[in-house]
Amino acid sequence: QVHLVESGGGSVQPGESLRLSCAASGSTFSIYAMAWFRQAPGKEREFVAGIVSHASSTAYADSVEGRFTMSRDIRRNTAYLQMNSLKPEDTAVYYCAIKSTKMGSWGSWGQGTQVTVSS
Repeated sequence: QVHLVESGGGSVQPGESLRLSCAASGSTFSIYAMAWFRQAPGKEREFVAGIVSHASSTAYADSVEGRFTMSRDIRRNTAYLQMNSLKPEDTAVYYCAIKSTKMGSWGSWGQGTQVTVSS
């Protein structure tokens, strides 16, 4: 079992930056990939960014491509989401999740961290 804890959220103005962290504990050897999702009020949870552990390959939603960068520190069992040029539409609760196999489902959801972008 993997336990995830997100941190780093906050309130910023448009154009500013934030870095989110997702710390994993437990059976971290079983992690195949990690990802960030977000859910805005009244909307469904959506994929933001993902990284395959040992290949370090990443994928991004079109809405954040070029502005967000996901990375992972395997030694610290922590994933990061560097968010630059934030927009009001980035406002959401951001969640971290993992999958144990390429074809598996995302799970072990963290509690989420709130990001608010407003002038």
